[in-house]
Amino acid sequence: MQDYEPLDISRSCNSGPEILGSGASDVETGLRSFRGLPFMIGGLAGGLGGNSFIAPSPNGGSVFVPVGKPAKRVLLAHALLETKLAEGGKLGEPVAEYVFYLSSGRQERVNIRERFEIAASPSFPPGTPGPPYRAVTDGKATLMPRYEGEFDAAGKRQTEATHATAELCWLWAWENPEPDSSIETIEIVPAEMRFFIAAITLGHLDEHPFPREGRRPAKITLLDEADASQPFDVDVEVDRGDATYVFPLPAVSSDEFLSAPYSWGQDDNESSSPSYVEISATPSATVTVKQGDAEIGKTTWGEVVDSGSVETEKVKIELIDPGKNWVHVTVVDEETGRPISCRVHFRSPDGVPYQPHGHHNQVNSNLGTFHNDVGGDLRLGQTAFAYIDGTCQGWLPRGEVVVDVSRGYEYEPLRTKVSIEPGQRELELRLKRWTNMNAQGWYSGDSHVHFLSPTGAHLEAQGEDLDVVNLLQSQWGSLFTNTEDFTGAASVSERGDSIVYVGQENRQHFMGHMILWGLKRPIMPWCSDGLGEAEIGGSMETTLSYWADEAHAQGGFVVNPHFPNPNGEPATLVATGRLDGVEMIRQTEFNHIEYYRYLNGGYRLPLVGGTDKMSSDVPVGLYRTYAKLPDDEEFGYNSWCRSVASGRTFLSGGPIIHFSVDGKAIGDTVAISGPGTVEVEAWAESIFPMNVLQIVRDGEVVAQVEATGGARRLELREKITIDKHTWLAARCGGPEYMGSFYHIDAMARGMFAHTSPIYVSVGGDWWMFSEETARYMLTLIEGSISYIRETSAQHTHGGVTHHHGQDDHIAYLEAPFHEAHAAVHERAQRLGVRLL
Repeated sequence: MQDYEPLDISRSCNSGPEILGSGASDVETGLRSFRGLPFMIGGLAGGLGGNSFIAPSPNGGSVFVPVGKPAKRVLLAHALLETKLAEGGKLGEPVAEYVFYLSSGRQERVNIRERFEIAASPSFPPGTPGPPYRAVTDGKATLMPRYEGEFDAAGKRQTEATHATAELCWLWAWENPEPDSSIETIEIVPAEMRFFIAAITLGHLDEHPFPREGRRPAKITLLDEADASQPFDVDVEVDRGDATYVFPLPAVSSDEFLSAPYSWGQDDNESSSPSYVEISATPSATVTVKQGDAEIGKTTWGEVVDSGSVETEKVKIELIDPGKNWVHVTVVDEETGRPISCRVHFRSPDGVPYQPHGHHNQVNSNLGTFHNDVGGDLRLGQTAFAYIDGTCQGWLPRGEVVVDVSRGYEYEPLRTKVSIEPGQRELELRLKRWTNMNAQGWYSGDSHVHFLSPTGAHLEAQGEDLDVVNLLQSQWGSLFTNTEDFTGAASVSERGDSIVYVGQENRQHFMGHMILWGLKRPIMPWCSDGLGEAEIGGSMETTLSYWADEAHAQGGFVVNPHFPNPNGEPATLVATGRLDGVEMIRQTEFNHIEYYRYLNGGYRLPLVGGTDKMSSDVPVGLYRTYAKLPDDEEFGYNSWCRSVASGRTFLSGGPIIHFSVDGKAIGDTVAISGPGTVEVEAWAESIFPMNVLQIVRDGEVVAQVEATGGARRLELREKITIDKHTWLAARCGGPEYMGSFYHIDAMARGMFAHTSPIYVSVGGDWWMFSEETARYMLTLIEGSISYIRETSAQHTHGGVTHHHGQDDHIAYLEAPFHEAHAAVHERAQRLGVRLL
């Protein structure tokens, strides 16, 4: 016997699909599947005489449907052909009476009411009031195409699924009170409203035909090593229920994760096994596992639930649901006992994430599009974090739970297992601060953040123990971001523990980018010179130098981001003293070479750390700027910016670093009367393992201490020989400084720290000059002038009035470069060097 048996109702059909009006042509007769269940519209012959529906006349005679078979349930696919609800009609109006005649002589009469057991046909126009309370749609929820689809559905992919809709009718199930008795006949007694029955199916299983149980996680393990090692491409289909997307599980066990050297997040498992899916289904539902287009195994959901695990030739499906509790979590500072903002990650020992309600278990930052989740969540490889204000709530699995909580670089991270007992509704976690940089006068900030809202930026800054966020307006072609957030003033949190200032990143694809802090008024245009920053076909309207001048005129500050790229105008900005700092967002050889090149040329350039965060797979403050405020200044946005501009900074991608020369601090100048030695002291401490701490002089390492296996703290004290004007800086990181330890963010950035220089003068005012640097700068300056004259897009002369109001636009654009050209030659002439 079939588990669900469609009846041949053809002898009782008295109407064709024309009763649906405009929807008649879309009706398919014959065997159909509704929610994975078989229904026969019009019977085996598709309806006698073209009749495929039972459509009794209102208040007319009864229609009888012969059955003559036992069944535990009867499923009817039916719908109204009229409704007055949209005109204010009453709910629950009688539509019909269904009478079930049992072989025992018992009669079961059921009132069929509008919006209870039946509702208007989906062919009615939008706005017709609601679905029935006791029936379900004939269609089921569907997953959005995961890797492709219609253009207008690109953003909807983040919703994962579309809700169930009714295509033709509603499905209502009647339970037989005498399941061993045969159902002889069903009588349809119409009332005053027009309706139809499209199909009737008998249910022979002891289950409710429509899934009622909430979704439960199942682990999918591919047993063939060749399948398992393939790039992830696993799907699960469920005919009589719903399934989520399939997601990879971590490649290593929870115990391995907890015992590994500490890092933020965990590498992605990009293979096809193991993975997990969440399923809500009836016991009879077929669960089919596919890899690509190939089916590699199937079973029923009931088998999985009953046995806990089902293994086929190629796949193992396990129920990994220990039960769960709705838990209120509080994270407190161990010293104060007060809740503190942080980011949290929870998962089962199998690796299934259980993030707080309102946050993502799977953060959409890996869709290959510019449409990503941004704000409130963070994805670092396999790990999803939720930013919270110290409290959150949501489901946690019973038994062991893996907890990963962190708050920037000055708190010890908490990565451990906790236990959730049945009935437990509260969980407290404690974080311990290992250092307090604010108490020492140091305040941290991210120079470069996009797309967050100011409110979201505050939450994430607090969660990362970050004092300042520079949230930057900008433009990508015709996309303008954070336009409405500019106020010309700092936004200070109620507790004063974070500052968000909306500034600008003004950009040109060739000349370069520029961060403008502390603006009181917008500086426009935001971007210029066409794609990929400004509009397609856009002209070159201004230069970075003029943007810098306008910012300084407002009392603002100017930073060259991701120094020096794009490498057109940075040399001009350096030569003319227009920069208050340069930003390093990657730990690469080139970034260091360029920074050291300009320092060796005698230019004092404070070092700034920033993230260029544009998606959820970059934490705010992953690279951050620590600035030391003078002892007599209170922390505020302007005082922080001034400290950056004074050079009292270090960039941190994890470690906290201290550096002094003869007792002088970062940004200071040490004066010695003649060649000799200076005493250098440096230490670095980090929540991440470090391998080397180095002292750099004129770009060369002159002292270092190593810890081959990694260490939490490194320190050195040495005397360094000085025979001329120079600069010194401290840096720390992985083995040989560059290379081995990377964060799992979008850019795979290195874990390191680097100070701004301490300058050492020998027998007079500090002065350095490098002929190599000067020639390099002149080449860039001359190349930029050539670009303006020969390559940049320009409006027809006389056809426009430019924002600067000058008649000769090309002369306006070139002026800063001629100024820089002269400045470089002037420096060379002071030393008697003639640059051709």
